[in-house]
Amino acid sequence: MYEGQLRRLLLHQRQNPSPVVIASLGERLAEPWAASPLRPLVVAIPSWKRQGNPLPDLISRSLGFEQVTPLERTRPTLGQHHLGKGLRALNQEGAFRCRPGAARPGPLLRRRPLLIVDDILTTGATACAAATALGAAGYRVEGLLCLARTPAKGRDLRSARR
Repeated sequence: MYEGQLRRLLLHQRQNPSPVVIASLGERLAEPWAASPLRPLVVAIPSWKRQGNPLPDLISRSLGFEQVTPLERTRPTLGQHHLGKGLRALNQEGAFRCRPGAARPGPLLRRRPLLIVDDILTTGATACAAATALGAAGYRVEGLLCLARTPAKGRDLRSARR
């Protein structure tokens, strides 16, 4: 859960990423795929801000899987901190597309599972919008890797201490 010590750690890593911490987080996320015979591809959720959140890309690179970068933002989106589930989905609808050269992957890439990498999962609106764009371009999206999940609505994250 995105609270307490983990929340503080991830907020700090957004501003001051530590290679040791990022490598450790990547190792933990990659563990379930270690025994898989078909190594997944990973794609980080791109930020629309020039000085955006570096964590999805840093984590994606730390996993030890082949990283692909077909996604790009089609437009800026609103900050989602204060948006509810429905508004988040509308905000992210159509916000991604695959780069012209990355659309329609070849047969080898189409067969491989693709995992989307983001830092925090709240409603899933961003990941779903990215998955829609990737699926429309022919990628086989298998899931999402994220570092934390926000607590249920109504919990005050500022007061969570663990």
